[in-house]
Amino acid sequence: MAGNSSRRGAVRKGKKGATVGSGGVRRRALEGKGPTPRAEERPAHKKYGNAKGGPGAAGNRGGSGSKGGRKQPGSDQVAGRNAVLEALQESVPATQLTVMVRMDSDERVREIMRLATAQGVPIAEASRTDLDRMTDHVVHQGVALTMPPYEYAEIEDLLKVASDAFETPLLIALDGITDPRNLGAILRSADAFGVHGVILPERRSVSMTAAVWKVAAGAAGRVRVAQVTNLNRTLSALKGDGVFVLGMDADGDVTTRGLDLATQPTVLVVGAEGKGLSRLAREISDQVVSVPMTGRSESLNASVAAAIALYEISGVREAQGHA
Repeated sequence: MAGNSSRRGAVRKGKKGATVGSGGVRRRALEGKGPTPRAEERPAHKKYGNAKGGPGAAGNRGGSGSKGGRKQPGSDQVAGRNAVLEALQESVPATQLTVMVRMDSDERVREIMRLATAQGVPIAEASRTDLDRMTDHVVHQGVALTMPPYEYAEIEDLLKVASDAFETPLLIALDGITDPRNLGAILRSADAFGVHGVILPERRSVSMTAAVWKVAAGAAGRVRVAQVTNLNRTLSALKGDGVFVLGMDADGDVTTRGLDLATQPTVLVVGAEGKGLSRLAREISDQVVSVPMTGRSESLNASVAAAIALYEISGVREAQGHA
């Protein structure tokens, strides 16, 4: 019986660690960890890196590009060969180009690689699955460009664009538009007709996302965009600076073919399709403008209506010698 190691009180030599007490582990576990970090400092939070100087802030251009398929905190993705190519041609700030392994290459891809190399943009490879996840499963055609969060302009910056070009200010403000495709299309029209900037409200509005860049392509890099806390207050301030506010709505006072104010400093306010202008934006407007239609459609898509109005304004300015 003396050789029976299972008897009570026997020593088990294979067991490691202390047999008495926790060594202070339990006590330390009960101690506080200090104040909770700000949202911008917590990697799991959606605001991580958005603070000035934070890990994902716009000024941080670092990154080795060695790990593909991971979306950088606070970043956005431009996906698709045409969209990525036009973004690189416009030298938009980018932190990484990700290409799919063993994809079919064409002339666009070769030009994308050349521009990324010339601009010092790190290049990484990723599987289709990883690239799908990076781009939120949009059609990426094997390429995606990672950009830091969009740096919005100030209203004064938009007016300065016009003054530096010795041109009469022409701005667009979006009132309640939430579809990124509408903003992308409006940016293309703004670029085509010499608009000096686009104004977006912070709340209940579309913002400058990857989906907008994809639709707008190169226009997103050429037309400045400002984001304001209160759109109606901004419109009132612009009126105080001598800028006329033209609201677009189906029930307009005048049509796009009779814009006497087209040669003046102007901000064109485009409301959401179906809803039109908000009540306050309508009250602030110097004129409410509609697009003349002879068909049965009750309203036009917001981006289409904006393009028509910009075309008419451009025509009036050209005819009267105003830039």
